[in-house]
Amino acid sequence: MRSLLSKVQQGEISVDAAVKDLSRLPFVDTENARVDTHRALRQGIPEVIFGLGKTPAQIAEIGAVLREAGQPVLVTRIGPAEAEAVQACMGEGEYDAPAQLLAYRVEEMEALGRGSIAVVSAGTADQPVAAEAAGVAEFFGNRVDRLQDVGVAGLHRLLAAEERLRAARVLIVVAGMEGALPSVVGGLVDKPVIAVPTSTGYGVSMGGFSALLGMLSSCASNVSVVNIDNGFGAAYAATLINRL
Repeated sequence: MRSLLSKVQQGEISVDAAVKDLSRLPFVDTENARVDTHRALRQGIPEVIFGLGKTPAQIAEIGAVLREAGQPVLVTRIGPAEAEAVQACMGEGEYDAPAQLLAYRVEEMEALGRGSIAVVSAGTADQPVAAEAAGVAEFFGNRVDRLQDVGVAGLHRLLAAEERLRAARVLIVVAGMEGALPSVVGGLVDKPVIAVPTSTGYGVSMGGFSALLGMLSSCASNVSVVNIDNGFGAAYAATLINRL
């Protein structure tokens, strides 16, 4: 918005051209969606496309609107075949298969956070959710430190990285099973901890509900919890905290 107004002031573009650009705000109706092109102005982060349940054509339709508005495009929860189909429509993007993220950047985003975000995961089975959190946080302009396979079954692995934990400004802690790791990390640091329960675990884990309930019951007062497998939500909240 500032760039557009500056160009009008300096005579680089006409008022009519600026009005045409502004007509894309605050949303653009398409056949399948109402795309929120105003979100970056309101919240500092542009709209992100949740890929699961959408066809490649629908994703490309929304992505085209965001790109036309000069905004970066990030698609979450998109499998390899769907990502390939979207790229056939939109051109080659950056696809991260473990994280299931497809990105189109306007330009390399500068580091906007005041510090780093640590993404800590308990076990190898939790890495897809941790990868989503790390990839989204990096896309939003954060420096990310990833620490993986440090679950409470081998606590010495976590304690060996205590300096890295304490160096982060915000921590995202991803765990399944009984979901104990965020409480342990919360007891070691003086920073906000965002806990992400995963659906990893045997029967009584109930697809992540045991981890969710354990995290919600944490005795560590600096722990907040997002939804099961929601690495995106954790990265979004951590980004806003890191910019304060």
